[in-house]
Amino acid sequence: MKAYILTDQGPAMRETPKVPPRQGQVSVKVEANGLNRVDLAMATGALHGARGGIGTVLGSEWSGVIDAIGPGVEAFKEGDRVMGASASAFAEYVVVHAAHVLPVPDAMSFEDAACFPVGLRTMHDAIASAGKLQPGQTVMIQGASSGVGILGLQIAKVLGAKAVIGSSTNAERRARLVEYGADLAVDSSDDGWVDQVLEYTNAVGVDLIVDQVSGNVVNPNMRATKIDGRIVNVGRLGGTRSEFNADLHALRRIHYLGVTFRTRTLDEIGEINRLASEALGGPLAAGQLKMPIDETFAFAQVEQAMGKMARNQHFGKIILKH
Repeated sequence: MKAYILTDQGPAMRETPKVPPRQGQVSVKVEANGLNRVDLAMATGALHGARGGIGTVLGSEWSGVIDAIGPGVEAFKEGDRVMGASASAFAEYVVVHAAHVLPVPDAMSFEDAACFPVGLRTMHDAIASAGKLQPGQTVMIQGASSGVGILGLQIAKVLGAKAVIGSSTNAERRARLVEYGADLAVDSSDDGWVDQVLEYTNAVGVDLIVDQVSGNVVNPNMRATKIDGRIVNVGRLGGTRSEFNADLHALRRIHYLGVTFRTRTLDEIGEINRLASEALGGPLAAGQLKMPIDETFAFAQVEQAMGKMARNQHFGKIILKH
């Protein structure tokens, strides 16, 4: 089968053996892929948790049809339309533990389905589990114009948020956030964004910030969060290091949590997927959760798709169609 592999000369399409599923695994004929920031990092040789390096099949998000079932798998069968977030996705077939697999709604295309797995589990875990959102509370998504961020705005609304605020430093993308659930959109590179959030929340701040940016928004985030509020660190698009105002943290009594899938066990991932599917499967099938597809490339054009991702000029998802 063809797969996009990191070689000692860089990423390249190569032939590689198709392997059968083992205990607890399924084999999926991939029909579409969604691109994610982690794919760019791994294409340079960076590790993502325990995986990465020369010989790695790149890619992290897919949709397709199960073509074989390993021993012990009971939740799925051959022919099921499925989607998932897992390693080695940029290939004609992916073999993955069933814990990573979610069903695709009947009326949804494979291209649309490939938009959701990473965002669904990431944002449901951040907002509902780590963020402990309650109906009627206010939420801010830092980095809301990313694919995961766009989905986060909508998930917060589906889960009962009274108001949702999104940030983007790009004016054109920021203007589009209202199409996906944002009640207020701010520019986090503008020194006045915290004042805008406080004015919108009657000077108390938001109940929850889901932060995909980090870097220089860490301290302003605490100013924009209400006393005894929560901040969930999901991503570090703005940098992995920053000055941390420990006194402001204490003064605001902020619950500051970090989340990642890099250190999750299979059982933990399975439970996260179960909770996300239970809460969001209905809204997803009903069309309440939407993702704009910026551009679709053929699988053979994966290098062009990765180049577009690297230029950071898209809104929504970049898709590979097999």
